[in-house]
Amino acid sequence: MDQPPRIIVTRRLPDAIEHHLVATWGAQLNRDDIQLDEKQLTQAMANADILLCTLTDPLNARVLDAQPRSVKLLANFGVGYNHIDLAAARRIGLPVTNTPGVLTEDTADLTMLLMLAVARRAWEGNAELRRGAWTGWRPTHLLGRRVSGKTLGIVGFGRIGQAVARRACNGFGMNVLYTSRTRASPEAEHSSAARYVPELRELLSQSDFVSLHCPATAETRHLIGPSEFDAMQPGAFLINTARGDVVDEAALIAALEGGKFGGAALDVYDGEPRVHASLLQFPQVVTLPHLGSATIESREAMGWSAVRNIEAFLRKEPLPDRVA
Repeated sequence: MDQPPRIIVTRRLPDAIEHHLVATWGAQLNRDDIQLDEKQLTQAMANADILLCTLTDPLNARVLDAQPRSVKLLANFGVGYNHIDLAAARRIGLPVTNTPGVLTEDTADLTMLLMLAVARRAWEGNAELRRGAWTGWRPTHLLGRRVSGKTLGIVGFGRIGQAVARRACNGFGMNVLYTSRTRASPEAEHSSAARYVPELRELLSQSDFVSLHCPATAETRHLIGPSEFDAMQPGAFLINTARGDVVDEAALIAALEGGKFGGAALDVYDGEPRVHASLLQFPQVVTLPHLGSATIESREAMGWSAVRNIEAFLRKEPLPDRVA
């Protein structure tokens, strides 16, 4: 480009990333950190050469097809990109990048935190203590379930799924099963003694804990629905740090109301930031506000990954993390 690129950033990013973007290219920041609606995103698409977007931006076909349009790159801050209509982006020749591989360890850590919190009823204990209702130690108070030595079923065995498997096996002596679109390498299986189970319902029927790590696609929408909850063991726990729409929340609520299901620990929701009010009423449901990658280390690494894609684009080099 003969002129400096016009870069618009849709949400606040870590200070170091914003400073670099402004100092290097004079990027336009969203200093109020308010989620942009379709009208505002359409305007940004008309005014920017590069849009550094996030998962809260509904970049659907209406936004991508709108005219005038000057944007030449969507640099997504995040691994998931189901908020972007990739078919529409490909149709108009608009490249899209993401930031894979930099949040694996932190999301895996949070998965273990959620697993322990729901099994040991830590969420309930914290709430009891804070409202001043704790009357002291007693033998039958808030009895939870042991995590060590139990069976963990992992749905989706990519980077994060494998990192969770290593923690579960090596740290907690868990028996790890997994199902995935493709079977992992022998080395990946060996590192966590994970056993491949081809059928989802077979895995569900054998697992004390089920942890979701699959991407959000048309095929995985409501992957865990009524029949899947029926297939789960009595007292089993569901952990979701993947994407909210992988779980049919109405079916989850029905399973919780039925009393067979042990509980759930959720970091993501279908239609977030809206959270189904019923989910918040169950004491055996642990809820967090999408904190999977919420560490300074991960968020800065995500930012630098987006910057690398932008710089490669400006140098007319192959994009390191192109998804469309």
